[in-house]
Amino acid sequence: PVGLVTRDDVRPNGIRVQKVRVPLGVIVMIYEARPNVTADAAALCIKAGNGVILRGGSEAIHSNTAIAAALKRALREAGVADAALTLVEDLRRETMLELLQLNDLVDLAIPRGGEGLIRFVAEHARVPVIKHYKGVCHLYVDRAANLERALALLVDGKCSRPSACNSLETLLVHADIAATFLPLADTALRARGVQLRADDRARQWLTDAQPASEADYAAEYLDLIIAVRVVDDLDQALAHIQQYSSDHTEVIATEDAQAAEQFVHALRSAVVMVNASSRFSDGGELGLGAEIGISTTRLHAYGPMGLEALTVERFVVRGEGQTR
Repeated sequence: PVGLVTRDDVRPNGIRVQKVRVPLGVIVMIYEARPNVTADAAALCIKAGNGVILRGGSEAIHSNTAIAAALKRALREAGVADAALTLVEDLRRETMLELLQLNDLVDLAIPRGGEGLIRFVAEHARVPVIKHYKGVCHLYVDRAANLERALALLVDGKCSRPSACNSLETLLVHADIAATFLPLADTALRARGVQLRADDRARQWLTDAQPASEADYAAEYLDLIIAVRVVDDLDQALAHIQQYSSDHTEVIATEDAQAAEQFVHALRSAVVMVNASSRFSDGGELGLGAEIGISTTRLHAYGPMGLEALTVERFVVRGEGQTR
């Protein structure tokens, strides 16, 4: 994306105004136990023209060191200064804190991991931070839903990879179809080992569902557990999502185009789906290629972040001596 012109306009006074994508600068990646982040983050940052400082967790330090060494060799062979990639091998917390204070050197910090890590980085950094605390993703099954499709969305969203941040955590069902849909959902989910926690209205159609608490609707389970609630209408579903959403991903199952549009426009989450699984909320699935992370803040990127999100737009102005 570096060098891409996103706007090109000649003003009445003859100056030519362009907006051009340029690298962000130096990006710090702070992550936990997944060494694939070492390769993905380095590739994305460098391909977008940035320098990258990688600080992984102690669980994968040997893998991270080997991957970083291989990447540095490749950079040297390609004529790129290997200082474009730095792996922090001193894993003391004090060192990470010092790194997060370097606002004269670091342009952006991206934490990848659990909510505790992300909050720690956000609270201690003096540099901008891309935040993604958790993914409380909802599926709302509307009165006009195709129930077979809705069931497939539910099973895929909850069961295909429950530990992912784009897995479903809450199911909302319109009261008009609850008596038909919930027994189907109950059978399908229990067959896959899913525990259900539901409100009183939903529990009458569910087997062995535990009563849902307020905390259940705010929870990111990352496990085979789902919260369930029956709602009177679309407005009540939207109100529930607006109260408990983490701004990650929301899904509606409906054949009613007007209901779908209302759902899309009423919510501000980073990804909103109509009749598609929440599991598509992923950089690769959305056509971005590899993904550096998911932002649930609105500066400067929102949602899954690929190469383009690792650049910023600046103005380039060309004139012939014009003065103001």
